[in-house]
Amino acid sequence: KVLAGVDDLQRVKVLEMRVDTREISLGNFGVHLPNLRELKLNNSLLVSVRDLGTSLSRLCVLWMARCGLSDLDGISSCSSLKELYIAYNNISDLSQLTWLDHLEVLDLEGNNIEDINQVQYLQLCCKLSHLTVEGNLICVKPNAESAEEPDYNYRVEIKKLIPHLKYLDKIPASQT
Repeated sequence: KVLAGVDDLQRVKVLEMRVDTREISLGNFGVHLPNLRELKLNNSLLVSVRDLGTSLSRLCVLWMARCGLSDLDGISSCSSLKELYIAYNNISDLSQLTWLDHLEVLDLEGNNIEDINQVQYLQLCCKLSHLTVEGNLICVKPNAESAEEPDYNYRVEIKKLIPHLKYLDKIPASQT
């Protein structure tokens, strides 16, 4: 109540905070915030997305940039997400994102995505229109083992994998 600045937590739609879940779990704090739609946790220390609990199913926008995340296990409990901002973490596996049917905007800038095949998981996010991947190894070469190829164009490869994408790295996806 102190953080939100209100007595009636039913009224809270947006919340911004920094947390450290290494010592204190958030539990199912979302139970107390049934109408929470936007949650900003940038620059927090999160061991796992699971630390958010399973009670954020109505959340539409989630910011978790620079949180030290290495995987997205548990993100499926945020089933209403339309926008997910997870830049500057250590994420390399995108398979958990397949459960996010409503996802429209995904920011993966500066992560650890080394294999272009990880982008295949995003095909199942049929509403995904804005994707940011700059700052990942896949922008330079298709996978960690391959040598840099002068003909390799990550924009072309991603557009093949996600034909419904409208913007890639803030530029219309049709521009290669």
